[in-house]
Amino acid sequence: MDRKEFIKLASTGAIGMSSLGYLSCENQKELFFKLSLAQWSFNGSIRYGGASPYLFAEKSKELGFAGLEYVNQLYDDVMKSEDKYSSIKKFISKNNELASDNGMENVLIMIDEEGDLATEDEKERLKSIDNHKLWIDTAAEMNCSSVRLNLYGTQDVETWKSLSIESLSVLGEYAKGSGLNVIVENHGRITSNIPELMKTINGVNMDNVGTLPDFGNFCMADEGYGSIFEGTCQTVYDLYNGVKEMMPKAFAVSAKSYDFDENGNETTIDYKKMLEIVKGFGYSGYIGVEYEGPNLSEVEGIKATRDLLIKIGQTI
Repeated sequence: MDRKEFIKLASTGAIGMSSLGYLSCENQKELFFKLSLAQWSFNGSIRYGGASPYLFAEKSKELGFAGLEYVNQLYDDVMKSEDKYSSIKKFISKNNELASDNGMENVLIMIDEEGDLATEDEKERLKSIDNHKLWIDTAAEMNCSSVRLNLYGTQDVETWKSLSIESLSVLGEYAKGSGLNVIVENHGRITSNIPELMKTINGVNMDNVGTLPDFGNFCMADEGYGSIFEGTCQTVYDLYNGVKEMMPKAFAVSAKSYDFDENGNETTIDYKKMLEIVKGFGYSGYIGVEYEGPNLSEVEGIKATRDLLIKIGQTI
């Protein structure tokens, strides 16, 4: 790490002030947020390149982050285990040790592939709730602040809202005993219909049930996923209004990125506008970097997103 990068990372809090020495006199504006890294940024190398997900804490430290956002589906040793309970215990022990050894904070676990919480099949929905409870227990043992879940299932809006409220209420009550937040991400299709999503969150009306606004996941198309970045989504909710509507209930924020211009700006998302919205709601928690573009390597994309957040964060 060169001197310029060291100074920049110091301002994020990822490098303690006691380490600054003569650099502490640099007049760096303190950021209003902390930086975490979403493990999904490494999904390609883990899923297709044979990289171990257990290198996450070490890599995040090397890149100057302070917090870790785990993705459960990237751990085949857990998700494909015939004894999931025992495998999760090993997952907890190993990741807690790695986070501690690297001076990192466990922020949240993103829960995927554990069933649909808004399916009209009651048996399947109740099984999904039980599956999510296991990860809530896991997050509690890792001293995370939140778990992120998905609200998939029926595409009938009114039925979806009703079933989602039921499932979220059960999980919110379950998580309350551990002091955990249960948060929902705008994650495509009906979950990116932000007015309906917020009616659902507000319908639950629990202090620990909220949102994780993602800067880029605003494709509402039912058929296929589509991408706002590639222009393949037929129905896109307004990115900035979406984040603004989600922020009152936000316990985490995801800085999605895909590509950058010659000035280091994200080519689809106005990061300055996004950060002004986030700051305007008094948010001071973690903002998670989640790079998923094809034109930079994972590490270079992560760095570009990190640097953009720091550059803009020091101007507002």
